[in-house]
Amino acid sequence: MIKAAVVGYGNIGSYVLEALREAPDFEIAGVVRRDCSNIPDELKAYKVTNDLSQLDADVAILCTPTRKVEEYALKALALGMNTVDSFDIHTGIVALRRSLDKKARECGKVSIISAGWDPGSDSVVRTLLQACAPKGITYTNFGPGMSMGHTVAVKAIKGVKAALSMTIPLGTGIHRRMVYVELHEGYNLTEVAQKIKTDPYFVNDETHVIQVNSVDEVKDMGHGVNMVRKGVSGKTQNQRFDFNMSINNPALTAQMLVNVARASMKQQPGAYTMVEIPVIDLLPGDREELIAHLV
Repeated sequence: MIKAAVVGYGNIGSYVLEALREAPDFEIAGVVRRDCSNIPDELKAYKVTNDLSQLDADVAILCTPTRKVEEYALKALALGMNTVDSFDIHTGIVALRRSLDKKARECGKVSIISAGWDPGSDSVVRTLLQACAPKGITYTNFGPGMSMGHTVAVKAIKGVKAALSMTIPLGTGIHRRMVYVELHEGYNLTEVAQKIKTDPYFVNDETHVIQVNSVDEVKDMGHGVNMVRKGVSGKTQNQRFDFNMSINNPALTAQMLVNVARASMKQQPGAYTMVEIPVIDLLPGDREELIAHLV
């Protein structure tokens, strides 16, 4: 059995715990959360701590804000644990992989980064589509739905009490961001909106910020993707591929994190993205039986 520690217990962390309970090859080593004084009922069967070093785990599943991933991953690797995360700032992936690769090799451990659904499972699909048509263009159209990474980024801005960032697809990989915010008393919407629009998560997209009385009244964790590649196989033009899905955002992210935690136990020391991991390593069970069933 693989011993997994869940680091962070927000939306993703709670779904990771569910996915671990359903997995046949995991046991839950414990949960790391900032506040251990008020433990919810669903965690009372597990060890809960604010210090990862208090847990005996093979792999740490990092359910932290993206901008905290590197900090927590470096600590977990130094403690002798593999790490997996759903870091989702696409422009920062190469630098994070380089940083964690160095540490993972030093510690003889494995770190698999950006292992949600995008980046993550969608990255694997994009890679396969490019192999099918090496020349061409792939458009990834997200939503409509809630972006957890963008929502967390908004919540971190001073003056924001609660937030929801919705991604609206406009086609050909272009998106509109609809951001709904509750503000603390004394804060000005215009100033907060300017900070949101200049954040790296939003700076490249058309972004609208709307103040609401209650974010909960507009929140929906559904999301989706439409991926289209049109290109050339060999010299044959007009090859077209479509991939579509509609999902619960944190549930799929959590499932992929658990799958990748499993795969981390089968890799050589170092840091990886999902496109570098054999997809069969994501699944539990005997390899030959899986091949017989899937191929």
